[in-house]
Amino acid sequence: MNAVRQLKAAFPDRVILADMKTIDTGAMEIEMAAKAGADIVILLGSADDSTIQDAVRAARKYGVKLMADLISADDPSNRAVQLVDMGIDYINIHSGIDQQMTGNDPVKDIKEFKVNVPLAVAGGLDAKSAAKAVVSGARIVIVGGNIVRSSNVTAAAKAIRRSIDIPRITEEKETSIDEKTIELLKSISTPNISDAMHRKGAMKSIHSICPGTKAVGRAVTVATFEGDWAKTVEAIDMAKEGDVIVIYNGSPHVAPWGELATLSCINRKIAGVVIDGAVRDVDDIRRLNFPVFAVSIVPNAGEPKGFGEINAEIMCGGQTVRPGDYIVGDDNGVVVVPKERGYEIARRAIEVEKNESRIRDEILKGKTLSQVLSLEKWEKR
Repeated sequence: MNAVRQLKAAFPDRVILADMKTIDTGAMEIEMAAKAGADIVILLGSADDSTIQDAVRAARKYGVKLMADLISADDPSNRAVQLVDMGIDYINIHSGIDQQMTGNDPVKDIKEFKVNVPLAVAGGLDAKSAAKAVVSGARIVIVGGNIVRSSNVTAAAKAIRRSIDIPRITEEKETSIDEKTIELLKSISTPNISDAMHRKGAMKSIHSICPGTKAVGRAVTVATFEGDWAKTVEAIDMAKEGDVIVIYNGSPHVAPWGELATLSCINRKIAGVVIDGAVRDVDDIRRLNFPVFAVSIVPNAGEPKGFGEINAEIMCGGQTVRPGDYIVGDDNGVVVVPKERGYEIARRAIEVEKNESRIRDEILKGKTLSQVLSLEKWEKR
């Protein structure tokens, strides 16, 4: 409550909102916030009705307003009607961080709410989505991360303020979740993705053959035997534009891949090739500047005997890869992202990158990495 007191003292003419997230003992927490100087107090919309009702009584007693936060609430639009009937003054349509990672967008839900109190919206908002929120009917826009984690907090806050005051909406082509996932994965590094997966997903001993290239796409898998390149080449004809061919070949000494297969991939607009095995013709492949990732480079190829299979679950670089999993390769290596978590992992990796940018800014100001992260404080005891 000291933070509320200090804000009230510093800005006596401003409305102070205390985000209590109350879920029990409603009257007690409302009294605390009101006496500290809050004008509006937030409680959770998922709190029991008895908590809501007692909080309303306390709010009327102490002269404050109540906002209900609908984060993780079941059937939020219907719950909003119930809350308003009980006396809630504001409704906050809020997607939590983990919900945002799985594609939940609070702005899309605004028009579903049919209540006669002001609507607030929160959850991953930036200048563009803040403008959409206002146009959709939000009276209050709550922004956190896209300001405080910006490299220029003042500029970010001003941009969002302008978008709220003068909302401009441009029509955008609706894209599928797969297209969104691919675009996000193209914008981030494999280290960011591995961090977002809690250090999982990285293939072992597989490296970029063409430095500076990047491959992002859905996996077409190939399991074959040492040096047998028949199935690896047949997979080119089965793959769609933007796919990544992922090959388990079982030997670093005989190549199932070379320049002619690479040329065929370019014709088919395939995004890249990953080989748990060897590659040859790398001078030609590097001139083509095509994303190929492999364990080793050799001059010799095997024979196209036709053993193996296409689009079965395989192991590649120590990682399980299924047809349709997302594959990302860059100069750091290759990671595999399970297809059912593709968008979530991509969004979490974006958050990792944002956090690293904030840390980088602190280091550029003169601090060390250990100081920024307070490593000694957070070491495991």
